[in-house]
Formats: sequence, structure tokens, C-alpha cells
Amino acid sequence: MHRLLASAFLCFSLTLLVSCRTGFGEPITCSGIVPMRTRWDRISITDFGGVGDGKTLNTKAFRAAIYRIQHLRRRGGTLLYIPPGVFLSESFNLTSHMTLYLARGAVIRASQDTQTWPLIAPLPSYGRGRERPGGRYMSFIHGDGLRDVIITGENGTIDGQGDVWWNMWRQRALQYTRPNLIEFKNSRSIIISNVIFQNSPFWNIHPVYCSNVVIRYVTILAPADSPNTDGIDPDSSTNVCIEDSYISTGDDLVAVKSGWDEYGIAYGRPSSSITIRRITGSSPFAGIAIGSETSGGVQNVLAENINLYNMGVGIHVKTNIGRGGFIRNITFSNVYIENARKGIKIAGDVGDHPDNNFNPNALPVVKDITLKGVWGVKVQQPGLIQGLKDSPFTGICLSNIHLHGISGSKYTLWQCSAVSGAAFQVSPWPCAELTATSQESTCSQFS
Repeated sequence: MHRLLASAFLCFSLTLLVSCRTGFGEPITCSGIVPMRTRWDRISITDFGGVGDGKTLNTKAFRAAIYRIQHLRRRGGTLLYIPPGVFLSESFNLTSHMTLYLARGAVIRASQDTQTWPLIAPLPSYGRGRERPGGRYMSFIHGDGLRDVIITGENGTIDGQGDVWWNMWRQRALQYTRPNLIEFKNSRSIIISNVIFQNSPFWNIHPVYCSNVVIRYVTILAPADSPNTDGIDPDSSTNVCIEDSYISTGDDLVAVKSGWDEYGIAYGRPSSSITIRRITGSSPFAGIAIGSETSGGVQNVLAENINLYNMGVGIHVKTNIGRGGFIRNITFSNVYIENARKGIKIAGDVGDHPDNNFNPNALPVVKDITLKGVWGVKVQQPGLIQGLKDSPFTGICLSNIHLHGISGSKYTLWQCSAVSGAAFQVSPWPCAELTATSQESTCSQFS
């Protein structure tokens, strides 16, 4: 089923790329952030003893190949070629100036031996593992302090075999936080493209403390009941572009984050200049989310041309008392939502805390959130905007929003509190708090 979905997305993405053009006939893309580099020095995993039979453990082969790339330092970097076959491996680290290239039919598959999985320190902006106190399991494919790294190919697959980890989570048997499928930390100039990611143990793609990251033409798949399998989570990172991809997982498709309560406040590194465009997908949770971990701040985010099906929440901006930080200058544009419990949710009571040491007086500031051109059908509730009594959400601007339910079924109207803003051409008509005339000049340009 996953391969059928992947093939369907490839056809979809080509059609989408043709249809989403500027007035000058060129696609609107972020390809200029990190140019795709050609590596003339090329090696194959089979040169280092790699065997793609789905049974042989290839950890030593991956580590030896990457050691060669790191220490020979060929001018322009080196491409590591993964031929067709299933290459089983434990987790491994990438290095700078390399391309990991998966041929059509190539699969890099994670070992399910959790006893040998390495542990690493918690992220300083989280203070502990996201699920459990203490450290966390290293991501399957990991990079720390790198630059000029590309993961690409001919739509080969990186398979996390996450079901063993999901069952540990369900049985409350985890000692540490589950591993991500891919994590880049303190890195820059990263491209991830033309790869299928499936069955991640935890979050799929997690750039944290990174800059200049492009993620495009990827397919991310996990069962709807797989716990916390977020698609792409840019975290305390800047200049990130996510585009032209299909995501169907058990949690948020894309979630922008920046640290957790007192740890994120102390670390103080925001996520900013994030572009999300031409994403299609489904999830029982959110399509495009901001938060809930936003203690370092999130600003200057654009999400546009998004298509969401069978969703919990279409657009979700979420934070909590104790988070501190800010969420500002966020724009959602041209979003289609079909079959969702809730179309839009902007709330200050979402998410848990790392410990009891959070400051209840650390209130987030949420302002200047613009939503324009949002259309939904089979949406049970159009929207809920719930600010904080001591930190109301301001500058919430809705324009050309049409979110409709199913005829004859239960349908709940908008609900709002501690919010101010404006609304233009919205149906059903939202709450009275979003009709303040003082905000008309802010939002009227989108009417």
C-alpha cells in the first residue's frame, strides 16, 4: 500500500509542479536556498562489503564508507551510492560534504534490535527526552555539526521499522525517548529530496538548530495509529523550505517547534523564515502546526497551497502557559481541507510540560496570524481560537475562509476567547471578537 501511495504521489507532484507557476512561467520553489551539488567522487556501499539481502547487518559497511568520505576529503565531496536491494543497518552518522544516494529499489532499513541502539544527550532546548526523562535514542540516520549534506536519489526508501518502538510506547516499556528517523543538529546547507520515508520510530525528519535546509519531493508514510510519527519538524532552525511532498502519518504532518518551557526559554533560539508549500497529506492530528513547543519563539512562517484530507485539525497553532516565547507573523494561504474534526485551531492550552519547574508566569505572546483563502468541506467545526486571559492573542486576521460541514450532521460554530482581530468573507461567520474595526487596515489587503 505504501508503495502504491508513493507512486501516486510521484504522478501528483509532477502535475502539481506544472500547475503551480508564477506569472513568468517558472515554478515557485526554494531551490536557491541550497543549490544541488554534483559529486564527481562516487563510491558504492557494496565497495565496503554492503549486502542488500534484507538479512545481513550493514552497519560496519555504512560506517566504513562514511569514514572514507570524512577522512579522504575529496574536493567537492563524495556520493555514497546505495544500489537496489534491502540494506539492513543499525543507526549511523553522516559526515559533511557527502551525498547519500538511494537508487530506485534501494531500501535502507533500520534494525529492530533496540538493545544495541546508541543513546545521546537530550537537546538543551528540551532539557530531557521528549517522551522520557534523561537521554534519548540517536536517530537512525544522524548528523551533528555538518554542512553540505544531501540525501536524495530515485525515490528509494528509508524504512524505520518503527512498529517495535510503537509497541514499547503503547506498553509503557520505554526507558528513553524513541529515535527519530532522520535528525540533523547544528548543521547547515542540507538537502533532502526524492526519497520515501516510512515507519519512523518517532518523528520522521527533524532539523534542529539548523540553517539553510531544503526538503522537497519526499514521501513520508506511517500508519494513522502510529504514535508521534510527525512528518517534518523544523526546530529552532532558520531558512527552511519544505515543499512538493506527500505526508500521511500518525501525528502532525509538519510542526514548527523551538524548545520546551524553561529549557527552550533559556536556550533562546527561535525558528524563523520557514516556508511550507504544496504539501498534500492526511493525519488524525494536524496538517500544518506551529508548536506546541515554541519557547524559543517562532516567527516569519509562510504555509501556502496545502491540501489536507481526513484530518483531526487542518491548521493548528498551539502553545501553553509556561511556554513563554512568541508566535508571530505567521501566514496560511490557499489551504484546502476535506473531512476534518476542526478546520482551524489557535489555542493556548495545548501540550504538556517537561517537569514541574516551568514558570506559570511565562506566558506566550501570539500575534499577527493571517489566514487567507482557506476552503473546507465535511468540517465538523470551522474554528476555535482560545487565547490566554493574561496574554490575549492579537492581530488574528481571517479572509476568504469557507469551512462547511456535512448537511444534516452535527456542526459546531466558531468558538473564541481572549482574542482580537478581524474577519472578511468568512462563512460560517466567526465569533464577534474577530470583527474589531481597529484591525480592518491590517487585514483588508487580503479581502
